[in-house]
Amino acid sequence: MVRVRPEIAYDCDVLVVGGGIVGLSTAYAITRAAPGTRVTVLEKEAGPARHQTGRNSGVIHSGIYYRPGSLKARFAVRGAAEMVKFCAEYGIAHAVTGKLIVATERSELPRLHGLVQRGRENGIPVRELGGSQIAEYEPEVRGLAAIHVGTTGICDFVGVARQLAEASGAEIRYGARVERVDRRPELGVAVRTTAGDVVRARVLVNCAGLHCDEVARLTGDDPEMRIVPFRGEYYSLARPELVRGLVYPVPDPAFPFLGVHLTRGIDGGVHIGPNAVPALAREGYGWGVVRPRELGATLAWPGSWHIARRHWRYGAGELRRSVSRAAFTTAVRRLLPAVTAEDLVPTAAGVRAQAVLRDGTLVDDFLIKEGARAVHVLNAPSPAATASLPIGREVAGRALAMLATV
Repeated sequence: MVRVRPEIAYDCDVLVVGGGIVGLSTAYAITRAAPGTRVTVLEKEAGPARHQTGRNSGVIHSGIYYRPGSLKARFAVRGAAEMVKFCAEYGIAHAVTGKLIVATERSELPRLHGLVQRGRENGIPVRELGGSQIAEYEPEVRGLAAIHVGTTGICDFVGVARQLAEASGAEIRYGARVERVDRRPELGVAVRTTAGDVVRARVLVNCAGLHCDEVARLTGDDPEMRIVPFRGEYYSLARPELVRGLVYPVPDPAFPFLGVHLTRGIDGGVHIGPNAVPALAREGYGWGVVRPRELGATLAWPGSWHIARRHWRYGAGELRRSVSRAAFTTAVRRLLPAVTAEDLVPTAAGVRAQAVLRDGTLVDDFLIKEGARAVHVLNAPSPAATASLPIGREVAGRALAMLATV
């Protein structure tokens, strides 16, 4: 058992668990808002942004998809503008490219028009396009109608995370996996890492991403959700000249996933994906990565079975596209008819840390909860990278308010 003893000095004021872009943005926001606050970040990997931050499509999302008034909508719209400014200030590679959202079937047209209305409610400029106008932006893309969202962009989120770490002035400890947490509401929090180090803090902030629910339980709080990991598989396009910018399908409102899309990244290459299949480990970046304890925990959570029963048809399609490049190619050809299976080159996959409630509800918004001397970020998948600066301020504000009372 890790002990907190009143005669031992605190190692820091705020201890952040997780060195992804949200954890590092929180550290940055704390030191900006309250200079002199001592912040330590524990990251289990050898460097920052090794998981969700560094394995996404690099898109600065506009915020058009998200329910007006939700944290995702407010933070994405604000965060997109702030991210562009941050990248420009620090010389981080980025571009505001705009994107197309394309309807390829008549059944998608009402949802496309709904996105136009949602964009207007969220204060996002949107241009509606007929099928013949799509070629103005993407000559090889076909569809019945589309919308152009001009505020979408791309950037190097790993570069952003590194800059946040440096600019925060926080102590960043890499290779520091949390093993135990001893929280005493009257004293503080002591965290022991697998290396045997003990860090004592007044307040803990949990930004552990794929492991955030586990860290919450170590702290003694019931997160009332579980992370169910979904792997997103990507291909790179062997003929990148087929795509000029960013092209998305009309998303299914029943899921928090945006569907297989085409992204010309900051390096000039074009990524295609992701799909969404169950991962067999929290960091299960391939079918061969299986961790029985983690898989068992996922299967033991009632919400996992509720998802399977409700959405098995959708899941079966995603699984088919995972194991069959031909099926994946067929899905892509709905948007990009010229693509062939030979054009698709497998590349690095990502895993989405999706919070699922006991009844099988996929948590759709960012989820931040507080406990005694602890702030837990429990759902921060896409667009969290885009929204990381305002998310960091929100979490920092809660941590500093808590710090002022202890």
